Amino acid sequence: MSTLVTKEAPNFKALAVLGNNKIEEVDLSSYRGKYVVLFFYPLDFTFVCPSEIIAFDKKLEVFREKNAEVIGVSVDSQFTHFAWKNTPVDKGGIGPVRYPLVADLNKSIAKDYGILFDDSVALRGLFLIDKEGVVRHSVINDLPLGRNVDEALRMLDALQFTEKHGEVCPANWTAGDEGMKPTADGVAEYLAKHAK
Repeated sequence: MSTLVTKEAPNFKALAVLGNNKIEEVDLSSYRGKYVVLFFYPLDFTFVCPSEIIAFDKKLEVFREKNAEVIGVSVDSQFTHFAWKNTPVDKGGIGPVRYPLVADLNKSIAKDYGILFDDSVALRGLFLIDKEGVVRHSVINDLPLGRNVDEALRMLDALQFTEKHGEVCPANWTAGDEGMKPTADGVAEYLAKHAK
């Protein structure tokens, strides 16, 4: 299995249900100039997926303040996405999610990203794409394992920090660690400060 990290993100054009419930084509290349958090989930109307989708929606403004857009993808049709969005949360739906949910009915997007499982559903893949369209981070979880939205935000912060300052971000780095220097002494100082 090869990784997409450091490579151009595979482009796609596909129908999606947008935040305003319109069904329109989404072209990944049209997001150049912004960061993209592209995440895949197995299926609509399942159990772990709503928790992730709603969690991303709750933090959407935080992502957008950082010049990042969130896009969800599954192997469902745009009509299933539409029905799920228009089903109340207490009835198993996801409610008015404000970012695009892309339909990958022919599974080509999941294949291109290397996360199609048993030719049937996508694994829980997440890809952080930079402003130039390059994949800078990815994580892939097995079907029952939900993701941490705050970790996706932390990785976005780390990417933007390294782009701005040319410095590294060691384990457990957070946006409050801006003074860390990318030298052996700087990393040692960081580790001493954060040792418990």
